Amino acid sequence: MESSAQGKIKKVIICGAGEAGEMIAREIAKHPRLGLKAVAFLDDDRRKTGREVAGVPVVGVTEEVANVARRYGADEVLIAMPSAAGSAVRRIAERCIAAALTYRILPGIFEIIHGDARLSQLREVEVEDLLKRDPIELDLGSIRESVTGKTILVTGAGGSIGSELCRQLTSFEPANIILMGHGENSIFNVALELEQKFAATAAVPVVGDVRDPSAVSATFEKYNPDIVYHAAAHKHITLMEQNVEEAVKNNVTGTRVAAEEAIRAGAGRFVLISTDKAVNPASAMGASKMVAELAVQCLRSRGPTEFVTVRFGNVLGSRGSVITLFKKQISQGGPVTITHREMTRYFMTVYEAVQLLIQASAIGQNGEIMILDMGKPVRIVDLAYDLIRLSGYVPEKDVAIEFVGIKPGERLSEELFASHEDLKETAIDEIMVAIPPPVKAEVVMPKIRRLEEAAAAMDHDVTVQLLRELSPSYKPTAGPFRL
Repeated sequence: MESSAQGKIKKVIICGAGEAGEMIAREIAKHPRLGLKAVAFLDDDRRKTGREVAGVPVVGVTEEVANVARRYGADEVLIAMPSAAGSAVRRIAERCIAAALTYRILPGIFEIIHGDARLSQLREVEVEDLLKRDPIELDLGSIRESVTGKTILVTGAGGSIGSELCRQLTSFEPANIILMGHGENSIFNVALELEQKFAATAAVPVVGDVRDPSAVSATFEKYNPDIVYHAAAHKHITLMEQNVEEAVKNNVTGTRVAAEEAIRAGAGRFVLISTDKAVNPASAMGASKMVAELAVQCLRSRGPTEFVTVRFGNVLGSRGSVITLFKKQISQGGPVTITHREMTRYFMTVYEAVQLLIQASAIGQNGEIMILDMGKPVRIVDLAYDLIRLSGYVPEKDVAIEFVGIKPGERLSEELFASHEDLKETAIDEIMVAIPPPVKAEVVMPKIRRLEEAAAAMDHDVTVQLLRELSPSYKPTAGPFRL
């Protein structure tokens, strides 16, 4: 048996004989102390079979992984297919599980673009990898024209969407990015990361609350942003059902304050990041986001600033994601709790969502609501099954699943657009435009201001009453209740 300075050599199969796979194979060969030996490549492009890549033979396609592992005595499979769709990753993972093979994956084309495919980046397959879609073809010209050389303000920059937005925007070389958020630690961490990885773009941390007009005004006056991405929001549905006033203060007042300051400062564009929960909302969170959409519609003709809303569904890996809860429950041995067997949601990875968000904001026109194509809705129970399997367990055998009933504010399925919104296509297949009906700002805006005042005064009954007037589909639930 071959051995290294550290003991037994582990034989590995690399799935993906492209550039990423070649880089991994060369790194393995360069560093024998790692205790790895690449014995074979598998690639679904049959034209590659019979060739050698970095001195390693391409012996077949990925569906043959179990047989090839037996033939070569391989212990592990390395999935080096950063641009592959989630369905391809799923098939390989399932075959590895069936053959009792360990497996790791090289994530994301983003790292490969920067020439940084390393063995150290290999990690366990996550559920995000299984749902990843085909690579998106962007209109890079329109994005560069919108972003390059500009000063960009991102509110909620410490959150999952806001921080990923900052990372991706830096690749288009803005003059600087202003990172605004009320959580000092998250803002510090994102600013430090951008400073270390993207030194060409100035990352300016600002600790401040979007609900505070003086803080927002001072930030706009000091930095005079060209583009504002408003990502700051409360998003937890059940928690906001019990804290309706806070949902209004953060999601409505925060949006209105930031939008009005954008107009006063003469910003070229204000991008509101919204949610599918704002369509015929059943929750306080959804209703507050719908009112936020109404607020920017009321403000869109008051000055030079163009207002674009981008609406999408659930983001895998974001704060408050069901994935985080499921992982914790699995690590504790279960049960995994699901509200309803038939509950579905639209899901997208953080990277994909932000990629399309930047594109949508670049091509959107004043007053348009850009809707991201989230693909097919996914059953939550299927997501739980995937996570349990990826953790090395058998669903409902090793880890139980418990159905606990729909929680206040939730519904079985979500919608991306309302029946009263006219839809049209764009040049980007994954982005649609919803044209909302005209809003009578002189009627709607005074109601919004009264709603804000009631929430600021912590007048629950009036807050709920006004929220229902602005969003009739919202039906409040009396609390308290389990989260």
